[in-house]
Amino acid sequence: MNLISFGIELNKKLKRDRATGLASEQAYYYLLALFPLLILLLSILPYLSIEPSRALEILNTFLPSETATVIHDNILEIFSKQNEGLLTFGIVGTIWSASSGMDAFMHSMNIAFDVEETRGFIKTKCISILLTFCLIFAFLVALLLPVFGNLIFSAVYELVFIPDGVVVFLHVIRWLVSVVVIAVVISILYRFAPNRAYRLKQVIPGAFAATVVWLMITVGFTFYVNHYAHYSSTYGSLGAVIVLMLWLYFTGFALVLGGEVNSLFHRNSRISKRKPLFVKK
Repeated sequence: MNLISFGIELNKKLKRDRATGLASEQAYYYLLALFPLLILLLSILPYLSIEPSRALEILNTFLPSETATVIHDNILEIFSKQNEGLLTFGIVGTIWSASSGMDAFMHSMNIAFDVEETRGFIKTKCISILLTFCLIFAFLVALLLPVFGNLIFSAVYELVFIPDGVVVFLHVIRWLVSVVVIAVVISILYRFAPNRAYRLKQVIPGAFAATVVWLMITVGFTFYVNHYAHYSSTYGSLGAVIVLMLWLYFTGFALVLGGEVNSLFHRNSRISKRKPLFVKK
């Protein structure tokens, strides 16, 4: 199957599986899980000698400024009122709430891979919690590399002269590592989320597609919102919430798209294996 035929089949499958509806469902649950997930993440950062406020500033690199400001202000307000109990008794409720987004993702992947959920509630919830921790790990790496990367580069630059071209190259490598980690985590999500056993190499195409599409959408949407679409002037304080929901919707659609790509790759590989090498005339 060539690229054009694959694109046509992918478009048909996206319509048949109601990919936009699945993305909307995920966006709703991602919004519910976002703040518990960030609270849990920020509760871990002090143990890594990272200030939560500085870590949240990195959101400005990925998100529209209005959305990043809303998350920054609300999370810091919530976090400042918490005590050490957040990592003891409160962590159970926080993890449970944060995993609700992963539950929606697993449901979407079952539809994308054309399988029914036969796993029990306890098993699926344990899987969603473990996958949530994988997502937290990806966030930690994405945060640690920019934060510690600047510190490491500054320390090395004071000891050894580094040409400007090499500095730029090292910064590019640092961000590429973050992208690779995100792609690996998405591969793990595709590997364990659907109710069907796949080898890791079978989900790499969809993980790569989801990562590239998500990065393109995020960068393009952020540029559009920051420079052209001023939602705050039209909707007031609700503008930032609308932008956040749109970004979560696009994130959900990118993840569904990757799952559909994996499903088609797996189906086409099975069909090609069934074809005989020689056809009798």
